[in-house]
Amino acid sequence: MTTKSFIFLGAFLTVIWGNEVSTSKQFPPGHTKISKWQYGKKAAISLTFDDNTINQFRVAMPIMNQLGLHGTFYVITGSVPGSTYKPKFIGRPVGEIINETARIPTNRDNFFERASAVRFLGYKHTYRYHLKAGTQYEQGHIQKAYNIIDKAYKKVRQGAFEASNDSIEAQKALYNVLYVDPDVDLVTWDQLKKYQAQGHELGSHTISHPYLAVMDSVNMMYELQKSREEMKTHLGQQATFSAECPFGTEDPRVMHYAHKIYPALRNRMPEPWLDELDRSSKANPTKSNKEYVQWQRGPLSDTRMQMMKSWVDTALRKNNIWLVLVFHGIEGIGWEPLSRDEINTYLNYIKAKDDQLWVATFKKVTKYMRERMSASVQTDLSSQNIAVKLTHSLNPTRYDLPLTLKTSVPASWQKVVIKQSTKSSETQVIHKKDRAFIIYQAIPNSGPIEISPS
Repeated sequence: MTTKSFIFLGAFLTVIWGNEVSTSKQFPPGHTKISKWQYGKKAAISLTFDDNTINQFRVAMPIMNQLGLHGTFYVITGSVPGSTYKPKFIGRPVGEIINETARIPTNRDNFFERASAVRFLGYKHTYRYHLKAGTQYEQGHIQKAYNIIDKAYKKVRQGAFEASNDSIEAQKALYNVLYVDPDVDLVTWDQLKKYQAQGHELGSHTISHPYLAVMDSVNMMYELQKSREEMKTHLGQQATFSAECPFGTEDPRVMHYAHKIYPALRNRMPEPWLDELDRSSKANPTKSNKEYVQWQRGPLSDTRMQMMKSWVDTALRKNNIWLVLVFHGIEGIGWEPLSRDEINTYLNYIKAKDDQLWVATFKKVTKYMRERMSASVQTDLSSQNIAVKLTHSLNPTRYDLPLTLKTSVPASWQKVVIKQSTKSSETQVIHKKDRAFIIYQAIPNSGPIEISPS
């Protein structure tokens, strides 16, 4: 009996398997590659929703469930009734900060503390200055942001604001960023748990949707850590994988802290093999030569359906594009809402291309890419069967998503039995031109995969 062994390492996968090129002119039996996307699809799409406004679940989700599409919903935990952690300021008494502003202008040394505290000074509407300063800071207008904070504290010292309870003002701030009225129903933890059980991903969108880029480290970490803790308490460990920091921030300081807490951020995922094009990017994703491209698009109320459909079509022009769609309001509730008819038309358009598109949660696509890019495959061929060993170097308790493998088999085989651990399945051999192969799912680090003729 003769035995042949083929070994492919993760780096080799990128260069060779990514372009579907064999080490010879033909594909010898045992030659195995990991598909770019799950199930051998041509592109990936993630449907993500920010702010957990009620019509995302009452309108969009039933359509998704009917079509068999799963999405990722980023939850502002402080807006969910019954949450333990509420918006607050952690630091010196605000009276000290107010008095200090009369002597020392806002500068790089005190800006983050003052911008964090300005939402919690005990007066009506001061939270608006946090939002205004955050907008200017994110746009690179640093001095303008300082001036806005100085103006807020000066008005406080002059008695220009009416006193108010901080918790009431924090709730107003949430309504402001969510574009909802106080009488609009809010999604509950029990409802979110049910949606998660249906296959949807729930992720964190902080406690109160602030501008993290203008917060000091203590208050920023409170928003990031405690929202994660809230998600874990109510929804379990599976709801702590991915997050979205509000306002789509890519601020390096925020990313530094957030990446310590969450394995994946929709804001940024700095991988050497991933090209990231955010919602504002005008770059053509088909021009990227990286192994993967995360291309974010955000449908707004005035976005034409033709444009929205063109994003899907563009994703299918190459095999390396991950289209991440960012939705907010639905049917009149939330920021920049799409109508019921629009979301229904769009989701059905995506579903109609199901044979080419892998529609999956943000978490699943992230896991698949990372597993594939760190994987190694060893294949042993005998006259009786093929043995495939699939491993990766990541934490197997977190990265346990099946990968899609394509293995060449002898041309005489018609059906095969695939065994891994205690699981067994039978599949038909695909014959194309001068090649015979099978496509199947396997879990890395779960023991050898045995392939034998049926």
